[in-house]
Parts: sequence; C-alpha cells; structure tokens
Amino acid sequence: MSKETLGFQTEVKQLLHLMIHALYSNKEIFLRELISNASDACDKLRFEALDNGALFEGDGELKIQLSFDKDARTITIADNGIGMRRDEVIANIGTIARSGTKEFFSQLTGDSAKDSHLIGQFGVGFYSAFIVADKVTLTTRRAGQTDAVRWESAGDGEFTIEDVEKPGRGTEIVLHLKEGEDEFLNDWRLRAIVTKYSDHISLPILMKKRPEYDDEGKEIPGDGVEAVNQANALWTRNKSDISDEQYQEFYKHVAHDFDEPLAWSHARIEGRQEYTELLYIPKRAPFDLYDRDRRHGVKLYVKRVFILEDHDKLMPQYLRFVRGVIDSNDLPLNVSREILQQSKDVDTIRAGCVKKVLGLLEDLRDNRPDDYAVFWQEFGKVLKEGTGEDFANKDRIAGLLRFASTHGEGDAQQVSLADYIGRMKDGQDRIYYITADSHAAASHSPHLEVFRKKGIEVLLLSDRVDEWLVSSLTEFDGRKLQSVAKGELDLSAFADEAEKQQQEAAAEALKDVVTAIKDALGEQVKDVRVTTRLTDSPACLVVENFDMSGNLERLLKSAGQSVQSSKPILEINPEHALVKRLQAQVGQADFTDWTQVVFDQALLAEGAQLEDPAGFVMRLNRLILATA
Repeated sequence: MSKETLGFQTEVKQLLHLMIHALYSNKEIFLRELISNASDACDKLRFEALDNGALFEGDGELKIQLSFDKDARTITIADNGIGMRRDEVIANIGTIARSGTKEFFSQLTGDSAKDSHLIGQFGVGFYSAFIVADKVTLTTRRAGQTDAVRWESAGDGEFTIEDVEKPGRGTEIVLHLKEGEDEFLNDWRLRAIVTKYSDHISLPILMKKRPEYDDEGKEIPGDGVEAVNQANALWTRNKSDISDEQYQEFYKHVAHDFDEPLAWSHARIEGRQEYTELLYIPKRAPFDLYDRDRRHGVKLYVKRVFILEDHDKLMPQYLRFVRGVIDSNDLPLNVSREILQQSKDVDTIRAGCVKKVLGLLEDLRDNRPDDYAVFWQEFGKVLKEGTGEDFANKDRIAGLLRFASTHGEGDAQQVSLADYIGRMKDGQDRIYYITADSHAAASHSPHLEVFRKKGIEVLLLSDRVDEWLVSSLTEFDGRKLQSVAKGELDLSAFADEAEKQQQEAAAEALKDVVTAIKDALGEQVKDVRVTTRLTDSPACLVVENFDMSGNLERLLKSAGQSVQSSKPILEINPEHALVKRLQAQVGQADFTDWTQVVFDQALLAEGAQLEDPAGFVMRLNRLILATA
C-alpha cells in the first residue's frame, strides 16, 4: 500500500497540545512511558507465544534497546515484542476510543499544574514523546507477519503511514529532538532516567557499554551492550530491598498513571497455594472506571510470565480500581480464561487478595483519615457495590462506607455507620436513612421533619448505587436500617404520654376527611392515613416496607426497564392549614381539586414527575382565584 497522509482524531490534536504544555515541567517522563509501552509489548508476545511458539521467530530473548545519536539529534527506543499491524497502528495512535473522553476534555482548566493530573489519569503514554520531539517515527512489524509499517508525525494534526520492510519483529520509535533538548543526548542522563523510573522493568533495558580509559586517560570505546536496569521483576524482590520510591515508580508503570498511589500491599503467600501479590490503591479514579468493556486492572503472572489482565476471577467488580500484579507458582503456564473460571486455586488467591485490599482500606481509614477521604471521594460509589456483591465480606465493607447525614453540613460523605451508632439517642434501635436522586432532594424531604424536631440523625443517600446498597445491607452491628419513607413510623419511644394522646385524638378527628380523600384519589393511592412524620408540610407519600421505593422505581424506568408501579400511601399532617382547609371542604365542590393539589405536591416533594402537569396548574389557578 502506498504512503498515506491521515488526520488525527480531534481529541488527539487537543491532547498533543495539552501534553506538550501541561507536562513540560516534567518532560523526562517521556522515556518512562515509552519504555513501559515496550515492556507491555514484550509481555503480550510472551503470552501469545504460549499457544504459538513460532511467534518468537527463533529469538526468545525479549529485550528493550535504548540509544541516541548526537549528530542526528535522535533518541531510539526499540523492543522485540508483539509489534503492530497497520490497522492497529491507526487505531492505537491515531484515535482515542475510550469512555470518558468528552468528560476529560470538559474538565481541563488551562492551568498546567491541574491539567497534568487529569492527563495522567487519562493515560496517554505514547504522546508524551512530543514533549521533547518535533517529529516521531515509529516502525513496527507484528510477530508472525511479514509486512511492516512506518508511522510518522510532527504532532501537527496529521500523520503519514506506509508499508516498509523490517527484519525483526517489534517496534522501533525514533524521536527527533526539538531545539534545546540536547540534555537527553547524553549517556549519563538517559541511564539516570532509566534507573529512576524503570529499574523495576523485568526485561533488560540495553544501552551501549560506556567507554573505558587506559592508564594515560585515553578513551577506549565500549564494546557491545549492557543492561542498565536490574532486569528482575520488582515483586520478586524482598520488601526490605525495595524503597518507597521504587514501589511508586512500579505503580506508575503497571497502572499507566502519573500520580503516586495512596497505599500498597506486597506479600509472598506460602502454603497450599504459593503466590506473590503486589496490589495498589490509586489516588485518582481513571476516566473509564464505569466503562464495562475496560480491560486493565490486576495483572496475572505465572512464574513471572504475563498471562492476562483484569479478569473478574482475580478481583471482584467492586474492587476494579485496584492495580498491581499477582504471580502464581502453582497455576499452569497455559492457563485459560475457562480454567480460571473453574479453578479453586484461583478462588483462594482471589479471596486472599480481597482481604489484603480491605485491610489496606481499613488501615487508611484508621490511621490516615485524610487519605481515606481522598479514596472515598474517588472510589466510594464503586466500593458501595460490594455490599451486594461480596456476602462474605459485607460487614467489613459496611464498616468502610461513608454517608452524608442530617448531622453534618453540606453533601460531604463523611459519616460512618459506626459514627451514626455512637450518636444514637437513648431508646433508638434503628439506623434511619432516606434515598433520593440528589442530596438537595434528600436533605429537603418532608420525611425528615419529625426527625429534625426530635434530634434523630438520618443518613442522606443520593448516589444511584444507594438503592441497591440498602437492599442488600439491611443491618449493621445488630441495628436494622430503616427508610424514613417506608412503612408506618414508630417513634413512640421519643413521645411523652400527652403527645401520644394528641396524636390519637387527631387521627380520630380526621376520620371523615381521610375517607373523603381516599374516595377522591381512588386508584392513585393504596391508602390514606394521619401521619406523625410531618411538622411543616401538609402531606407526604410512603410505601410499604417491602415495596419498591419511588426513587428506585424512577431509576429503573430511566434505565429503560419495565417496572410495575406500586401505589403509594398518602399521609396527612393534622396540624397543617391545608389539611384543616380540606377538613372544612369535605362535601364542597372544590374538595377534589384541593385533594389533588395536596397529592401532587407530595409527589413533587418526592422528586417524581406529574403525569398531568397542565392539570395541576389549572387546578391550582382555580383554587387561587376562588380564594382571592
């Protein structure tokens, strides 16, 4: 195929511009990113060659080569890994096809310091080459293929691609340096960067041997190449031999993240199963955290041979933010996804690693609360999924949860269930909560009125996942969780005898109006009754304890699911002026209008949409004009 000139996807153009400007203060990371990509390519070849040894093409010694040419002002990074076909080059370098792209660009601020963190979360290693280069040439041949391809771009919005010949498999990247970047045309500088960022890479990173000097100080050119990194997997070393900085740099490699991790766990497990785990909790959520097709996560190695990444047998979905490696000595090298699904050994490894991660989070919670607050802000919604997904660890997960509540200010989720229990009033045996589609809707709900009056704390749940959370987490530390919008409310433990008698008298006095309201609303309601929940609002809607909440019903419908609606119960406040007006209007012509307006107001307060908003406006206008 002849040489083609193609245009970058619009997002790539934006990204190139941002990379060059936002990351320029830390420009040496380009080498870390390109070496990391080369290492991944070698891992992929090693895995594919398990089923097809011919892919090695007689050369099974995987390596990365780094060189520079002062005269040509170029740096070259080459690997003999899996390589790419023409279509893979266009897909991997010319476009960004991932969930969260639009959100990523909408959050950019123009502030280089802030934008650099976002770019790091997005994970765009190859494009960092343009921080120091004004032209990049990539030549690659996929293992087992005969055709090679050359990609070239000046980072100006276009790239060329053409078929070429390449004797060996793998990828070679040549960076043509910009003016002023000659500091990287230096053996000591490049070696220092490799030692700083890539010493943990398990493949040898080769450079030309340094020159030696004779007794007279005359330079003797170096002969051959030498590895400039330790070239053994970091997780196989003793913990005492690994510095925090090395752990952090390995995280950046394995997670393709620019930020340092919040915490990590490194352990060698011996016994019936022997394996090593090195697991990290990131500091920031990636943009594809909610993309169900995402494939990166924990990497599985068998005897230090990469097998696969992000399989649901290695880590449950609610811990999908975890990064790192698991290296087993017992699994077969030709292990397949099907074998993993049925392997009790893998189940044991997974269970052990889940406990390690939960232990890490508990340590953050107990000893580094500020860091735990960072974690919760980024990953709290995902962790909440675990209460329904992981029955064996439900209590531990529940102990890690955080919520907003009527005890605090604003929408910050800072209250633990243990905090709540510690503040429970004498005689209180339940943990009260309310669910809504926003924090404002939850905190302004009429259901909270009596709880605020009596000083009883209520958890305010407004994340979409919260409805599923409370369906699986029904109690904590022996206390049941109770929705304030479900079932009949029993706060008799907090009412004196006079208050109880007043409530009974009110219910008796409103018998006729309750019957009239029920007749007027007909099939719209399951029942009508006098409430003890309200102090300021005329009415509210509740459902039976085991019925679907109105909020969950709306969530399911918005997701396109067919849901059979449950009829609500209308509860009326006997002390409110509107209810007294209703009582006076029984048998009058406009009683039905008054009743319907009160019911519609209760619906709106729940966050529901009216089936007939125009009818509501007409009725309201009639009543306003009639009383004017």
